[in-house]
Amino acid sequence: MNTLIRTGMVPIYYHRDPEIVQNVMKACYDGGVRVFEFTNRGDFAQEVFAEIIRFAARECPELIVGTGSVVDAGTAALYLQMGAAFVVGPLFSPEVAKVCNRRLVPYIPGCGSVTEIGFAQEAGCDICKIFPAGSVGGPSFVKNVMAPMPWTMIMATGAVEPTEENLAAWFEAGTTCVGMGSLLFPKKAVDAGDWKTIAELCGNALSHIRKHRK
Repeated sequence: MNTLIRTGMVPIYYHRDPEIVQNVMKACYDGGVRVFEFTNRGDFAQEVFAEIIRFAARECPELIVGTGSVVDAGTAALYLQMGAAFVVGPLFSPEVAKVCNRRLVPYIPGCGSVTEIGFAQEAGCDICKIFPAGSVGGPSFVKNVMAPMPWTMIMATGAVEPTEENLAAWFEAGTTCVGMGSLLFPKKAVDAGDWKTIAELCGNALSHIRKHRK
């Protein structure tokens, strides 16, 4: 939790090829990122996760690796058994919260309303993901939630871009951290094996976050 909050950004990535994920992960790490979310989106995704988490332990020792797109307790338990340090979902599931709480692993559920955020907090979720962040109201939603519930910690995912203008809007509104996917990993760069570009995108985004966070 401390690393996630301190970093302020969670790269979100999936690929069926473990080697590509490892290269992307290392590029993020070289760019200064210390949290990485591998999403449970494809067939045999858990087998890819098993490989990349061992790679991270060897090559990126300070990296906190978790899993995302988790919607049920069984899937959460599977990834926890393989060493996931946190679990993220597109929705809030009380059953997933119970599994994660039992293992003292952070669960970051997707919430689209103040009521859902409240229910998630009651279930022990310290950070709530607003998703899809652009559709639920963007930075204005964060600012309006923080007014009556200033203890709330929000991770915005969806409609987040690695530009200073975009990140400034999210963090000046009170966002704790952001999740970013494809814009951090341009297909052209991945296809070309241009890991330096991904590292630079991550480094620049982290710089913008440090500048504008409250």
